Amino acid sequence: MTHARACLCGGIIMLTAGCSQPSVTAEQNTGSPPPVLAAPGRVEGQSEVVEVGAAVDGVIAELLVNEGQVIKAGELIARIACDDLEAEIGAAKAAENAARQSKVRLVRGSRDEERRAAAADAAAARAALGDAQDQYKRFSALIADGIVPKDQFDRASRQLDAAQAATAAAVARERLVSADPLPEDLQRADAEIALAERRAASAQARFAKCFVRSPIDGTVLKRHREPGESISMFVPRPIVSVANVTARRIRAEVDERDIARVREGQRTRVTIDAFPDQPFSGTVRRIGSLMGRKTVRAGDPAEKADRDVLEVLIDIDRPDPKLVIGLRVTVTFLE
Repeated sequence: MTHARACLCGGIIMLTAGCSQPSVTAEQNTGSPPPVLAAPGRVEGQSEVVEVGAAVDGVIAELLVNEGQVIKAGELIARIACDDLEAEIGAAKAAENAARQSKVRLVRGSRDEERRAAAADAAAARAALGDAQDQYKRFSALIADGIVPKDQFDRASRQLDAAQAATAAAVARERLVSADPLPEDLQRADAEIALAERRAASAQARFAKCFVRSPIDGTVLKRHREPGESISMFVPRPIVSVANVTARRIRAEVDERDIARVREGQRTRVTIDAFPDQPFSGTVRRIGSLMGRKTVRAGDPAEKADRDVLEVLIDIDRPDPKLVIGLRVTVTFLE
């Protein structure tokens, strides 16, 4: 008795007596639901493969993980040599400290010695003014009687004017050295501090990018770079590939003409070219919401590549080492 086989041909299921590519029996004798559709797919881990790269230009100083190593989210993967940024951080922190000290100096105002000197100068000026006032009063009384010459009286008047001016200047300086800082000076000092802080924070943020960390819990699938190799943002290349492989799932691509035949919770059978007699069962977990172009190619020159496909995620019931990440498979959707 010849068993019919379900073959993937151009994204649709075909039941034939024989197929040139791996197929799944129509299960005529087991009582399982018959196949309604076949589609190509690839094996994924619990997460998609994440290509982890660096966010700065430089040279890889250390690569701290190996292929097959299990790592945690946030774990250090590689370190990029960034000596120039370390120096920049030091300079930025020094500028920030200088800006803070400038504000402290502004708020504090003049030194105590300057205040005492200004007060002494003001007191001396007041004393000199008193002497000048007394002499002017004496000469004013004497000049009326003709006892004091006019030129001496004029000189006393000029000395009084000079003493008054000197006193006003000394008092003004005393007030200046004791005055509070101007609001606009405080605002400028705050702005300089904020600018210095931002420059320091920017340098630290760029320095943090020199430490490449894993974005997810997973396993290192491949090391693409080695210590000593340069990293360029103009030609970005991953350092390692990471994925969560604690479970396996299939990302199938269903032709746009067949999306009505797929539903969440639908049972599936997955076959591999290398193990055609060892199918894997699974369940449709999620159906995509966006059509896209095919990414899984069968290598057949007659294969249609101009049709859109819908991605469907399938959970595998029983993980198996045979389901290598990235492996092409054929997914048969059952009724």
